[in-house]
Amino acid sequence: MAQKTAVVIGASGAIGKALVNLHLRHNDHVVAISRETINTSHAHLNKFETDYTKANIDELATRISRIYPAIHSISICNGVLHTEDHMPEKRLESFDIDYFGMLMHINTTIPFMWLQAFMPHLMSTQTPCVVTALSARIGSISDNQLGGWYSYRASKAALNMLFKTASIELQRRKCNAKLMLFHPGTTDSALSKPFQNNVPAEKLFKPEFVAEQLNIFQNNREFNGAVDFIDWQGKNIQW
Repeated sequence: MAQKTAVVIGASGAIGKALVNLHLRHNDHVVAISRETINTSHAHLNKFETDYTKANIDELATRISRIYPAIHSISICNGVLHTEDHMPEKRLESFDIDYFGMLMHINTTIPFMWLQAFMPHLMSTQTPCVVTALSARIGSISDNQLGGWYSYRASKAALNMLFKTASIELQRRKCNAKLMLFHPGTTDSALSKPFQNNVPAEKLFKPEFVAEQLNIFQNNREFNGAVDFIDWQGKNIQW
């Protein structure tokens, strides 16, 4: 069986790092992209640092596509929920335009820029490729029963819409790619750390478990032109 090539963006985060290690254990070629230095070394690992500007994203996607003409999966794992100064809003009075703009840029614009940057590769390759972005059930409009968390909800809902819209175009252009939005559940990471006290132990997932689930689903997608919005169990989430 030919060796697979996996691109992991946001590879220094909890899920990204676990995904890199998983692919290496599977003997895949791994392209790890991160803002921070990645300390892991492996014969099958190629590391790139990024500042997440559009020019840098475009340049890296072009370079990686030339080195690896047959990419099987692209996993976009970067995201943010809170900062030292801002937590998710519990009421309208807490809405902050700068916090909102930051979340929209990191959670929505950056993942979509990676998809845009890899489009020339996706249009030209003969290798079926699954492009996954980490989304969240909280980005579902129809599933919103609790309110609050305005900025984070909006950033994930916007990401979902962009990928949904892109899937229609990719199908029309007969692109050999499958788009997937993946809700990992509450993962033991820096993103969820302030909220873990209210999470039952059995619902706080290790990054390694999330990476395993994601890899299973990436390897079993139907290339039907639709975008899949699923959770860690593989169950569909309402839009």
